[in-house]
Amino acid sequence: MKKRTLINDIASHLQVSIATVSLVLNGKAKQSRISDAVAQRVLAYVEEVGYKPNQLAKSLRTGKTHVIGLVVEDISNPFFATVAWLIEKQAFERGYRIIYCSTDNDPAKTRELISMFQERHVDGFIIVPSEGIEKEVGAILREHTPTVLFDRLLPALPTNYVVVDGAQGTYAAAGHLLEQGYRHIAFVTTDSQQTQMEERLRGYTRALHEHNLTPLVKRVTVTKETEKLVADIQEFIQHTTPCDAIIFATNYLTIYGLEAINHLQRRIPADLAIISYDDHDLFRLYSPAITAIAQPVESIAKNVIDILLQELQHPTEPVAEPAYQVVLPTELLIRCSSLRQGRQPE
Repeated sequence: MKKRTLINDIASHLQVSIATVSLVLNGKAKQSRISDAVAQRVLAYVEEVGYKPNQLAKSLRTGKTHVIGLVVEDISNPFFATVAWLIEKQAFERGYRIIYCSTDNDPAKTRELISMFQERHVDGFIIVPSEGIEKEVGAILREHTPTVLFDRLLPALPTNYVVVDGAQGTYAAAGHLLEQGYRHIAFVTTDSQQTQMEERLRGYTRALHEHNLTPLVKRVTVTKETEKLVADIQEFIQHTTPCDAIIFATNYLTIYGLEAINHLQRRIPADLAIISYDDHDLFRLYSPAITAIAQPVESIAKNVIDILLQELQHPTEPVAEPAYQVVLPTELLIRCSSLRQGRQPE
């Protein structure tokens, strides 16, 4: 097995100090008054022998790993996948690497993953928090590790966050359906009490109450048994009379809902208008195309990484109120699934 080349081997071969080699490799030759000739000799030899710095040793010296831990609910979900890709791309351009993982919204799994990242000494955290992890996030904050939450909050903790105004999104969606003449509008959501889900419910109920209409809310327990979820939604639609429109609180609930509607042989939008919170490629291709409350994924990713890098580059003591609390608007993408027959999207 070929012996690994060490920094002292390079220094010995070139007859320069270890400090000189280190300064050249870290781009500090000029400011350290190392001649261009010496710097070129070091770089040429490093390339010749294929030297790779020991990242663990480097991180121990500098206290920085240039690695960020990204904890999301489900990396296979198009929303989280797109945001994660955009964050990774922007972080890479600024010299950081991302390690990301899915929690499946499971508190025990989330705690284990956060602990794993702490053992790896990541420089910062980007977290989509599951319920019941306030203690773990609180510990990260007490360690002064830069942290940004996104998609949802932990209201009891003073954290930086980037969220979307879910209440505004569902309020606009319900308002659109009311303008189309629908009056028996249901809302299918999960049984989660997390902030983003409660905000989506709040926007819907506010719109209906303003029109003196009774909310029709169905909460489902999300499991991996998709057939049960579809059957649960199907039963709700079948026994909720009258019901002429449904807003689904997530894109995956919309997909299960479309399957349930198909089983019931209901026509969209003739029998039932549909709006999804969160867009999906499937919804543009579906016939009829599905109206969606779109989240600004590019803006979410940019704000998240900008805030975290600002914290990494200019660390400060934790304060009662964090510096960055960003709330972004949604956009209602009106397609045929929510329009009265004969009308076309503008």
